[in-house]
Amino acid sequence: MIKSESLNLSNGVMLNAYPDSIGKKLSDTIEMLQLPEFKDAFSLFYVLPTFFNSDLDRGFSIIDYNLNKELVSKDDLKVLNELNIMLKFDIVLNHLSVASPQFKDLLKYGDDSKYKDFFINWNTFWEGHGSKNEDGIIIPKKEFLNKLFMRKSGLPILKVPFPDGSKRPYWNTFYQQVNYNRITVADLESIKELNNVDKTIIVEKVNKVIEGDEDISAINFKKYNHLKSEILKVVDRNCTYLGQMDVNANSELVWEFYEDTLAKVKSFGCKVLRLDAFAYLHKEVGQSNFFNKPGTWQHLERIKQIANKNDLTLLPEIHAEYGLHLHDEVAEKGYHIYDFFLPGLVIHTLEKGSNKALLKWAKEIIDKDYKTVNMLGCHDGIPVLDLKGKEVNGIYNQGLLQDKEIEDIMNVIMERGGRVKNLYDPSGKKISYYQINATYFSALKENEQKLLAARAIQLFMPGIPQIWYLDLFVGKNNYEAADKAGNGGHKEINRTTLSLNDVRAGLKTDIVKNQLKIIRLRNTSKAFFGKLTIKDTSDNEIDMVWKNNGAFAHLELNLISYKLSITYSNGDKIVVLNF
Repeated sequence: MIKSESLNLSNGVMLNAYPDSIGKKLSDTIEMLQLPEFKDAFSLFYVLPTFFNSDLDRGFSIIDYNLNKELVSKDDLKVLNELNIMLKFDIVLNHLSVASPQFKDLLKYGDDSKYKDFFINWNTFWEGHGSKNEDGIIIPKKEFLNKLFMRKSGLPILKVPFPDGSKRPYWNTFYQQVNYNRITVADLESIKELNNVDKTIIVEKVNKVIEGDEDISAINFKKYNHLKSEILKVVDRNCTYLGQMDVNANSELVWEFYEDTLAKVKSFGCKVLRLDAFAYLHKEVGQSNFFNKPGTWQHLERIKQIANKNDLTLLPEIHAEYGLHLHDEVAEKGYHIYDFFLPGLVIHTLEKGSNKALLKWAKEIIDKDYKTVNMLGCHDGIPVLDLKGKEVNGIYNQGLLQDKEIEDIMNVIMERGGRVKNLYDPSGKKISYYQINATYFSALKENEQKLLAARAIQLFMPGIPQIWYLDLFVGKNNYEAADKAGNGGHKEINRTTLSLNDVRAGLKTDIVKNQLKIIRLRNTSKAFFGKLTIKDTSDNEIDMVWKNNGAFAHLELNLISYKLSITYSNGDKIVVLNF
């Protein structure tokens, strides 16, 4: 394996997993990587953010960027360094957990908090640009509201209790969870008008509604209704809040926090830093709340300056339609970009038996010299919105696929058990699908030869190949986990935890051994430092050759039978692998 200090990122293969995707903690994944079957397989490891202290959205609601000691130890980092595996982490630029020290300080001290402006009070932001509704929340004027890009149904807010007894709306673009907890007679002690019998009646009524998951605000307290607001304040104080609260990038305290965080992840061994949700960070009245310009570029440049001080390679994460050409703009600024187009393109290629769309994209990567990280499956979903065209300034830019072709992909994966994630307008109406959740193996109808063909395509594409642990071990859709996770639990369909015994059993199968053969070739061959040539073939074949001086790696794939052959040499003997 290439030494990390001289590693060209475009050559190394990256493992992607949570700290507890294998076994119970990160040390179990490290034990897997120490097995002889994994020798020279991976040069990088993207460890998902339960590596840090978090409480929601499987790690993407960060409490703080300290090690999650239940899953990770400093010894783990030492061993990974000895294995010569470089680390990639996330910084979630747009938000922090309600349980973060900053937001807890705000809830404790209210307007006197040092962090009063660290987060975004929705009403303060929109003051003068809308009118309050009956709940005291400012509804932006129609011309502003209609521009907002929504990631969930309804307004992007979470109302939280302040020390003065008020509930204030804070900007909350992504996930939230409010848990109403049972109250006791003692909780009503402050309401002097009530005797113990009254309190017992009220407690029973409230707890019955809580247990039934009914609307708390709709309770009719009858003769106690004049005390309803006081009673509900008690109920609110007893709530447990979870939420990813948007930070205010106009606050210098936020930028001090970023400075501290990038220095901290560097100390953990980070080399590549994924900027999660960065396109939502810049907010301005009259803009969409997604990649506002020029503000987003200004924020990104400021983050880049901090990253440069810490020798970190930045990877901005953007999900946007191909036709918007945001990927072009980010690449032109010199950043690595996520190839969110590849997962859907590979499925389309294998299902239709046609190389046209895939090779068009591959040639664009080469011609424009994009630096990419690509994938098949991942912790999130299979992107589909990304493949679409988009109208920009009255001109329609074609997508990588036509809408009908994208619908075909969606339908095929849905028929094979996939679950859908959608986007919404401010009224809660669905406006578009966003992604589909399934294991990549199940999306390919659990056909091992198709999965191997997909893996070969990925590993011969330009860029850093990122391998989802569950794809490597041919994981199937986990419907039980998705159902158990309830509303919003669609992602758990592709996050099954594997034991070390599962790993050892998988390593005895041809599909896992064959994937590892190609992964090891991709990770170690000097050919992939060189030039990729895509040969002319019929539509139902793929013929790709990487060459670097005397080293070469040549993929030939039939898109009807899914049979493939890889011929390679490092300048000495020629090896042929037929699958």
